[in-house]
Amino acid sequence: MPFPDELVHDVKVHDYDPTWPAEFAKLAAELQATLGPLALAIEHIGSTSVPGLAAKDCIDITVLVASVDEPLLTERLTAAGYRLRPESWNRAEEANGVAYPKLVFAPPVGARSHNVHVRERSPAARTALLFRDFLRADDVARDGWGGFKQRLAQSVPDLYDYGQIKAPAWTVLMGAAERWAAETNWEAFR
Repeated sequence: MPFPDELVHDVKVHDYDPTWPAEFAKLAAELQATLGPLALAIEHIGSTSVPGLAAKDCIDITVLVASVDEPLLTERLTAAGYRLRPESWNRAEEANGVAYPKLVFAPPVGARSHNVHVRERSPAARTALLFRDFLRADDVARDGWGGFKQRLAQSVPDLYDYGQIKAPAWTVLMGAAERWAAETNWEAFR
């Protein structure tokens, strides 16, 4: 759930903004400086990472780490103003029926809207990268997903309801992504 400074009245899904990659790069550099060698990789994920895809104006970032239990991760991020999201769904994510640990941080108060997902290399982390890479490779799926989100936001402006309705459609999308991954021999971690 959003922190009080992040509350919005309506979900807004915007046409793709070509400045999103540069904004990610700036945030990634800041995170790399904050985390140093704790960050094994920093990746732009989510809808803003896919050229041409409509998205909420919130940059999603995944930071791959050796262990989310490393105390320095939270110490360094909170010292930089990041806020650990407390909800259970922001502490673990499921893939193939197995729960994998993760941490999600909100940006410092007043910062550009973004989320930092801290994950270990796992099937759950793979899913975030697969979403991005599949939609980068398949224009029809990208445009269909973007159009769906835009129509949904117009009909269901409440953020929680929007997410609840989007979730089953995302599952269908990811079924197509898995087929694409098998057909192309795609790998998340090289």
